[in-house]
Amino acid sequence: MIEILSSGRASPAAAASGEAGDGSFDELFKAHYHSLVRLAGLLGADDPEDIAQDAFARFYRKRRKLRDGTAALAYLRSIVFNLTRNRHRHLRVVRSRLTAERRRQVQELHDPAETALMAHEEHRALLAALDRLPRRQREVLVLRYWLELSEVEISQALQISVGTVKSHAHRGVAALQAALKEET
Repeated sequence: MIEILSSGRASPAAAASGEAGDGSFDELFKAHYHSLVRLAGLLGADDPEDIAQDAFARFYRKRRKLRDGTAALAYLRSIVFNLTRNRHRHLRVVRSRLTAERRRQVQELHDPAETALMAHEEHRALLAALDRLPRRQREVLVLRYWLELSEVEISQALQISVGTVKSHAHRGVAALQAALKEET
């Protein structure tokens, strides 16, 4: 978990690493913006570009308070997770109030560009099966197989135990295999 100093100043280690400075923020943005957009899209966000931009805006406001400047990317990922979850909750409420016709129109308007690019014929079944997984299983699988994070890194990003990561990964892979087997 990212620790933030109560004084509002970056620790000497973060200042020395240059991670909390404005120049390194620009480099961080250039290096990781597109991967965070893809992460939000894979997590099912209907507006992944907005999620990534909002994550960087929130990070920018808190960047000088980071105790460990090398954890900036992990902090950004956790912001993306939280924003995506919040967006899902909001959309669930909004969509429950819409008529069936209006719901179809909203879904057509909010088709994520990243998903459309990734949704080649051979990937559609996998993406559809991934989208049907429970949220935690989907998050663990995206982090494990797309970002290639270790179980420890995943547990830190999602703030769950390593054993829970293993359990979600095992169940998620089994559910994907079963779903894909049914499709063929």
